[in-house]
Amino acid sequence: MYETILVATDGSAHAERAARHAVSLAESFDATVTVLGVADLQRAAGAFSAGGIDDEFRERVRAGSESAVEDAAALADDRVPVETAVVDGDPAEAIVDYADDEEFDAVAMGTHGRRGLSRLVFGSVARYVVRHTTRPVLTARETDGDPVTDYDDVLVPTDGSDATEAAVDHGLAIADAFGATVHAVNIVDLSGMAAGSGVEPPTQQLERYTEAGEAAVDAVAERAHEAGLDAVTSVEHGFPAADLLGYVDEAGVDLVAMGTHGRTGIDRVLLGSTTERILSQSPVPVVAVHPDDTE
Repeated sequence: MYETILVATDGSAHAERAARHAVSLAESFDATVTVLGVADLQRAAGAFSAGGIDDEFRERVRAGSESAVEDAAALADDRVPVETAVVDGDPAEAIVDYADDEEFDAVAMGTHGRRGLSRLVFGSVARYVVRHTTRPVLTARETDGDPVTDYDDVLVPTDGSDATEAAVDHGLAIADAFGATVHAVNIVDLSGMAAGSGVEPPTQQLERYTEAGEAAVDAVAERAHEAGLDAVTSVEHGFPAADLLGYVDEAGVDLVAMGTHGRTGIDRVLLGSTTERILSQSPVPVVAVHPDDTE
């Protein structure tokens, strides 16, 4: 599943947290980690960039990126092979280009960078990367708790659609690597049926969606059992983002693997609202998998 993992870092606490998770995954999958820093010369220079960027300034900016890369690489502590790289450019675009050009199996990065933002807002760089690469992206943010990198419980939200199938593959592979329990969960979105369809009564809609949800989670559980893994299933009625975040806390979930889009579908350069909220607010790492990922 994972032979090469790209860790993007700017030296922030969020990036460090993501790097720790990437090293844990790499160790379990016998993968190589490459730590990438991006020297954002234009942003560092600001208004002064109009007059050109001299070599001395360029070297200072690159030195900062190199320091961040070295710190992240040191987290591997000889547990996995590590390579490093620093490139110039816009961080979001550079990360996507590097990941795609070098054909990494996954990308790991913090939900926010040094610029800072409310913890409830998904960082612009992470959002761009998740939107524009078809590679799975592990995001993590710094929290008050210690990072758990030995995953015992993996949450796999599913609606049974092709759009979420790739995420199920990744969730099961990670659970298998760590011997984790798989939590297959479906949330029947009440907001989407509040007014009814105009043809089908809301009660019939609810029954139909519940049956579909049960079929979806049972299919994931069956695959987990075939792999020798324990599985827990749950179908709940509510609001997907809030209820999935609540499930993470209540069930003691250590990692979430989910699709960037659900059954409703959406253009590939946009994120589903449920996924974006979970990426920004989850206290545990989230592996966001695009439906184009068929590995």
